[in-house]
Amino acid sequence: MFNSDMERSTPLNLAGLRVEVRPLMRLVYMWMTVGLLVTAFIAMMVSGSEAMLQLVLNPVVLFGSIIGQLVLVVALNAGIRRMSPNLAGILFFVYAGLNGFVFSIIFVAYDLGSIGLAFLTTAGLFGAMTVVGFTTKTDLTQYRSYFMMGLIGLVIAMIVNLFLGSGPLDFVISIIGVLLFTALTAYDTQQIAAMAADPTIEGDGSLAPKLAIIGALKLYLDFINLFLFLLRLFGSSPD
Repeated sequence: MFNSDMERSTPLNLAGLRVEVRPLMRLVYMWMTVGLLVTAFIAMMVSGSEAMLQLVLNPVVLFGSIIGQLVLVVALNAGIRRMSPNLAGILFFVYAGLNGFVFSIIFVAYDLGSIGLAFLTTAGLFGAMTVVGFTTKTDLTQYRSYFMMGLIGLVIAMIVNLFLGSGPLDFVISIIGVLLFTALTAYDTQQIAAMAADPTIEGDGSLAPKLAIIGALKLYLDFINLFLFLLRLFGSSPD
């Protein structure tokens, strides 16, 4: 599946740090980038249509879309090895499109300046933590249990605050969310880089594309969640 150029690692100098970008990693970032573009395109298209916005704001459609997102993530993670690469790719794009459909409401809730600032900040943090994930000598898997506890605690706090509606608690949740997904970006990058370094994976023409999609999904989720928590922090409503 890979051509002769894709069979060699690409040396990259990032602020004086030499990083080997392997073929699988390039596929991961390609899928992630295209997924983000699909999400952004769908979100902007839906936000520009009054009829589509009303559809998104329908509680049944909104919660159905959120449940659909969860189902797709579980299906991809649980069944990736049994799927064909084409099916895995289709499900990834369906998920990215469904995210765009739901996220179209942020164009109603926040002004474009806030959205742009959140995106640029997210891109900067994500890029920095990607370099950390590539270059750190620390084994980040030792913090896996802390990340899991943090995610569970964050979800519980968000559910509780749905009923409390506390502004200060929402601010704390947003801060924790930013810190957690910033760290998870480095963690996931390190795990994907380690997987990409396995010659048995890169030599498997059917497994490598599917694992690239799963890796892209992880980084996509890190980016999206980091963006949303940053938007909650300094986003402002349109005039």
